[in-house]
Amino acid sequence: MTAEPQTDRRNALDRYRALTQLGFPASYPLVQFPNPPLLLALLASVVGWFVAGDAQDYVTAVGVVGITVWAWLEAVEGVNLFRHLLGIVSLINTVIGLVDRFG
Repeated sequence: MTAEPQTDRRNALDRYRALTQLGFPASYPLVQFPNPPLLLALLASVVGWFVAGDAQDYVTAVGVVGITVWAWLEAVEGVNLFRHLLGIVSLINTVIGLVDRFG
């Protein structure tokens, strides 16, 4: 008997969550596998190298949203004090960058 598609998706999601919770060092993770918002921001950054004009502006906006969501999640739900501070500093940096860009 085969597993239902919903069960397969749930198992894949559980495996992904377990992978993203792995950190180094294990006792006080400073480095973790990127979560979806950070992966989106990284992907947008790479795509931004290959596009120009309006497309680059849209990709940059997606990247900024991804970084902002990631930073917020780290600031609020980070696994330790370092990750909370990393999120807060990233949020502040993003706001400063937006203010600098749009005045």
